[in-house]
Amino acid sequence: MEQLIAPDDLESLGKEYAAAGKKLVLTNGCFDLLHTGHVRYLQQARECGDALIVAVNSDASVKELKGSGRPLNGELDRAEVLSALRCVDHVTIFTGKRVTEVVRALRPSLYAKGGDYTPETLDPGERAALEEVGAEIRILQLVPGRSTTGILERVRGEE
Repeated sequence: MEQLIAPDDLESLGKEYAAAGKKLVLTNGCFDLLHTGHVRYLQQARECGDALIVAVNSDASVKELKGSGRPLNGELDRAEVLSALRCVDHVTIFTGKRVTEVVRALRPSLYAKGGDYTPETLDPGERAALEEVGAEIRILQLVPGRSTTGILERVRGEE
């Protein structure tokens, strides 16, 4: 999977896009169970620039954020599925709960996040890193009724 970028290679990738005058868009998430909401969100994010890199939470990170029953799919599987989408140019896997170190290494032009966030509700460390590198923050519209949590509730009969 040539689109998978090792964390140590993020800085050079960011410099490559900057030197070419290209706008690199970064987004991140667990992407535990890919659904229509994710796909539409990623397509919107890609339209914001010349290339889209998706930072995927590692398995340990997902467990810490979502609980012991997650992730449903392993990090390499999630990365491969994301890499297969036409709108995704690169994927990286990060180990922390926050994408701060990815931001500092990659130095994206734009950071895209879903509409369940506002610039004010972003993690303060992530927001500081984005401001430090001069990245624009763009909140994208959510697709109503499409969420991994909602799908899992339906599967469990909790809806």
